[in-house]
Amino acid sequence: MKILVLLLLVGVAKGMYYTNCELASVLQSAGMDGYAGVSLANWVCLAYSESSYNTQAIDYDSDGSTDYGIFQINDRWWCSNGQFPSYNGCGISCSELLTNNIAADIACAKIIVDQQGISAWYGWQDKCEGQDVSQYIAGCDV
Repeated sequence: MKILVLLLLVGVAKGMYYTNCELASVLQSAGMDGYAGVSLANWVCLAYSESSYNTQAIDYDSDGSTDYGIFQINDRWWCSNGQFPSYNGCGISCSELLTNNIAADIACAKIIVDQQGISAWYGWQDKCEGQDVSQYIAGCDV
């Protein structure tokens, strides 16, 4: 019984890793295909380049800020970690970006893209911009 509980806790701690097609379906259902002129394939490429589709990804930046969740949303500007001052443009706690339900991530990503465009994400600039991103949704039923 103790081993089962430990295995369950380890599984929860890792977060959920979407497949490209699972994520594409969720994003399409949330109205992200074409949102702010950004194709569904670009959103999926962005998520892959930022977090490898991991809902609980965390990255500590060299400037002391931290990026959270599947879209790697920064705590200096978009969410509050409760420890350091934040602009908190999305009006949410960063912990909301670390759940397997990515509704808060999507809502915040919409705010970011509305204000700064898709190029706000360096991962998108490095891996997706100017590339054929159709591969990220190829074979998906979207």
